Amino acid sequence: MSRFSVSLLGGVGLIVLAAGLVSAHVTPPVVLASDRDAVAGLLSGSRRFFVREVRLSGAERDAIQKQSGWTPNEDFYRFYLGRDDQGALVASTIFMTEYTLHGPVRVAVGLNPDGKVKGAQVVEITEETYPWVKPLIDQDFARDYVGQGSTGRYTLSDKLRAAGDSMTQFYGQVIVSLIQRAAILYDTTVLKRPTSG
Repeated sequence: MSRFSVSLLGGVGLIVLAAGLVSAHVTPPVVLASDRDAVAGLLSGSRRFFVREVRLSGAERDAIQKQSGWTPNEDFYRFYLGRDDQGALVASTIFMTEYTLHGPVRVAVGLNPDGKVKGAQVVEITEETYPWVKPLIDQDFARDYVGQGSTGRYTLSDKLRAAGDSMTQFYGQVIVSLIQRAAILYDTTVLKRPTSG
């Protein structure tokens, strides 16, 4: 066998091994709540439901990056709007996802008509991250951010810093960041754009 063939086989072998290691790291998802249940809970008090899809313009992406340091990785987002019988907005919900080394973290965030956080719920994580995120869920730590808008203070409370290990704190900060990003997107799009529905 020539040196080229040995090198080629060795290179292919390394690629296959690396791909196997990467794919083996992510564990199966743990669905903590269905999308329907999350939307229904976060839009409580609503009588009529609508979907509002927004595509970020370049100017909106720039404004978000300038305000928060976060550059949205998607151009398209979907808000679920709940209205009362007279058509007044009661609340909206958006699903936000962050992809981490240990898999995705998906959070549903409810926002009041003024863009302030109404509530948040972790809806999906991986088996690997579950033990780190469960203490946060058990403490209902998302309630610490209720009432904050896009420019609120989104840091982990001292109670959570003291209670969890470094991975729990890391995932807590990921979730807090997703809550803030939802408020920023709402402020930048739904509040600033006229609506027809």
